[in-house]
Amino acid sequence: MATTWTDSELQELYNEVARRSAVDPEFRALALTDPTAAIAKITDRPLPGDKVIQFVDNSKVLHIPLPDPVSELSEISDFELEQVAGGDIGVSWNR
Repeated sequence: MATTWTDSELQELYNEVARRSAVDPEFRALALTDPTAAIAKITDRPLPGDKVIQFVDNSKVLHIPLPDPVSELSEISDFELEQVAGGDIGVSWNR
């Protein structure tokens, strides 16, 4: 049975795993090897079925998450490009 978790509930769960793993080496080892078992020590609520959870030891490898993929890419217009590139800002320099 799938359980719905809000983003804030998942964040609270991740925060608790982080808190415990910072002070309990056994819990940290469990989170790294068996995330489901580590989470079961915090809650008996089933994890969302659409999430794969893996904890990593960030002290050895820095993980930088990429943003979610964009489903539709569109090019910006020349006008939009000029707006962000600076273009004519309406300042005249008198010497």
